[in-house]
Parts: sequence; structure tokens; C-alpha cells
Amino acid sequence: MTLFDWLNEITIKKTPTDNFSEESWDSFNSYMVSRYLSMDINYIELVNYVQKINPQNKKQIYTIYREMIPEKKVWLKYIKPSQKKRPQETAEYIAKYFECSLGEADHYIDILRETGVRNILGKMGIDQKEQDKLVKQL
Repeated sequence: MTLFDWLNEITIKKTPTDNFSEESWDSFNSYMVSRYLSMDINYIELVNYVQKINPQNKKQIYTIYREMIPEKKVWLKYIKPSQKKRPQETAEYIAKYFECSLGEADHYIDILRETGVRNILGKMGIDQKEQDKLVKQL
């Protein structure tokens, strides 16, 4: 069974725990089930409560979710991070210029924005074509 099969079991089918094989229980990932269920604002408190239970107690976690979540089809939108990942190469150039860590370089990139980064890359001797490539992804 996949993660989405388990979510359907919890929200729609409500199958008792005894009806699943041991192989099915091996595919139950309590962390991922809780993560997806927490995407619905109505289930956040329940998920917070269930996360205090040992993740190895899969049947207990499933039973709590099955009993507490109403039987209805729900759409659990997975929320992705809003910040884009910057190219590592740009951060490395900025870190080398300021002699700092890559984390600090990311903050400098936020502050400098495109023109400041382009200026620093120019001072470091990076050609225009390479600068365009690096700055385009900011």
C-alpha cells in the first residue's frame, strides 16, 4: 500500500486494523501520514496529539486517526516551501568574496539583490555570460 492508500483508508474506507496484513503495516509511515494530515487545518490538533505516540505503534496511530477523522473525501494539499533554492555556485562566489559561510552568503544575496551580486561577480572577474547565468536564477 502507498501513502495515499493509507490516507484513503483513514479518511474514507475506515477498514479495521485486523484486516491488514503485516506487509501492509510495513508500508505504513506514521511520519508521512501525519505530515499530510496536518495540511488540513481541521486536523492539526489531532496530529499534534498523535505525534506524541511512539511511531512504532502503527496500529494505535491508525486507529486513532480512523476513529477521530470524519468519513469524507478530503484533499490534503501538500504545502511546498515558497523560497526557491539558489544555485550553490552563486553562494560560493559571494561567500568567497565576503569570506563567510554559505548561509551568510545567502543572506548577503537577499540584501544585495541582482545588481549588487552582479557587481561583486564583476569584481571577481566573472565574465558577463556567466554573470547572466548566475543572476538569472536568483
